[in-house]
Amino acid sequence: MTQHDAASLTIPNDWDRRGLPAWTYHSEAMFALERERLFLTHWQVVGHVNDVANPGDWLAFDLLGERAVVMRGQDGVVRAFHNLCRHRGARVVNGEKGHCKGALVCPFHGWVYNLDGSLRGAAQPSSFGSLDRTQFGLKPIEMEVFHGFIFIRFFAGPQPAVAEMLAPYAADFAGYRSEGVQPLDMPHWATELPVNWKSVRDVDNEGYHVPMAHPALQDLYGRTYRDLHLDGGLNVSIGSFGDAPARRWSVKMYLAITERQHWLPEHLQTTWTYYGLFPNAVFAFTPESVQFYQEIPISPGKTRVTGRIYCQPDESRRMRAARYLAYRIDRDTSAEDQQLSIWSNESMLSTAFEGFHLSDLEYGLKRHHDNLRALMPVMTLPVAPPEAEIAARNDELICQSKSQG
Repeated sequence: MTQHDAASLTIPNDWDRRGLPAWTYHSEAMFALERERLFLTHWQVVGHVNDVANPGDWLAFDLLGERAVVMRGQDGVVRAFHNLCRHRGARVVNGEKGHCKGALVCPFHGWVYNLDGSLRGAAQPSSFGSLDRTQFGLKPIEMEVFHGFIFIRFFAGPQPAVAEMLAPYAADFAGYRSEGVQPLDMPHWATELPVNWKSVRDVDNEGYHVPMAHPALQDLYGRTYRDLHLDGGLNVSIGSFGDAPARRWSVKMYLAITERQHWLPEHLQTTWTYYGLFPNAVFAFTPESVQFYQEIPISPGKTRVTGRIYCQPDESRRMRAARYLAYRIDRDTSAEDQQLSIWSNESMLSTAFEGFHLSDLEYGLKRHHDNLRALMPVMTLPVAPPEAEIAARNDELICQSKSQG
């Protein structure tokens, strides 16, 4: 087995094996607190710079009542703005991806914005008196690019700059040439699940279930699969393939067709590698393809799982065939995880549910829960406070922690 560059944190000999209490998965007040303290203040991945390759190309991103548009300007610069006309708040773009020629035109009253977000002009400007156009451009959103991937953050939060936060991934992302990957003709996928977002992440944050729940992955790399736990809410999951004959058709064909990409660093040539980012994003790399996926919370009991897929710009026919077979394996794995998420989420409402008791192989789930509890210590309470008191109780616990620290 080739050695991965990242060094994992040591799992302690004795640790609290309990997960989050069940009430945190279905509380409306807890969900509101997660919106305020977690999702809108942490980096979210929107897409790749090659999704907006030309001036006027745009991507939209909606999250818990906030709306963003990422757009390449005439000057070639990619910027992020609130998808909100400064007149009455209508969307200036509608849909998930598109292109505009030279300017954005609000479909409500026809206000026109340049591709750098500045207001070109209002419809019937004399009706507004002395309107200062410089004060009514689209509102910018904090944005950073890491090896081609676009991140935004609606409000300032506890995470550092993306480049600093993801520094442990930089060498591998460069090795995969992620800055140059190209979107596929149908690069975007999404599905809605009747679960709390944490149930999806709980399943994805550990490999203990792989041998039982994912026969294709077990056939491909289950013998070598391992999780690495890094500082800063990062984790890496790795499986090396090709060390044993396969039984399942997709895996057999994948192993027969895939070939070593010698431009890759040695430790990445025969691996599927997953790079996790707190709270809700994962980048998945194979020798033939790149994708990211994430959970977008909609309500306490509904989550949109979505992502985008990319390929290398010089993809050969053989790489394309291997990428298709990898997609077949990944599609089955995703369906299996979705069912596990539903079953796990259902258990939270059962009177018989007494909480988690985690294996060392589920330490990644524990670390994810610890990060949530650090931000929202009300999650440490085994019994739910009254809904109307959850936010205030959380603030009390934060104050107590600061006074003790």
